[in-house]
Amino acid sequence: MRQSEFIINLKPIGTVQTTAVEIPRHWSASDIEGRLVIDKKYREGLKDIRPGQRIVVIFYFHQSPVFTLRYLCQTPPHRDKSMGVFSICSPVRPNALGLSVLDVLAVKDNIITVNGLDMRDGTPILDIKPHIE
Repeated sequence: MRQSEFIINLKPIGTVQTTAVEIPRHWSASDIEGRLVIDKKYREGLKDIRPGQRIVVIFYFHQSPVFTLRYLCQTPPHRDKSMGVFSICSPVRPNALGLSVLDVLAVKDNIITVNGLDMRDGTPILDIKPHIE
């Protein structure tokens, strides 16, 4: 099977909840708290996540413009030159996937309270992985 023939179906496992209006462009520059509300059918999969640890959250940039080749080079707001999309953290990408490393503050039932959000309210969460140094 050639790469162009792959069909990839991703289904969100939950969504982000935050009251923050101003969202930093990157998790490493964020002190925003929020909640990851995971579908209750996945609750058992959260059982070993603990406060104090870090998790990697893979999400979908659901409010980004549709990618076209004109976005291959972009000028980030903190740079004075155009750069290739694969060398920057732009939400406008061929596959609108984002990745953040978040600090776990609490876990209760199907909700993970986190710090370091760089995602908007309602952002679809695709996966959660442990952060390993």
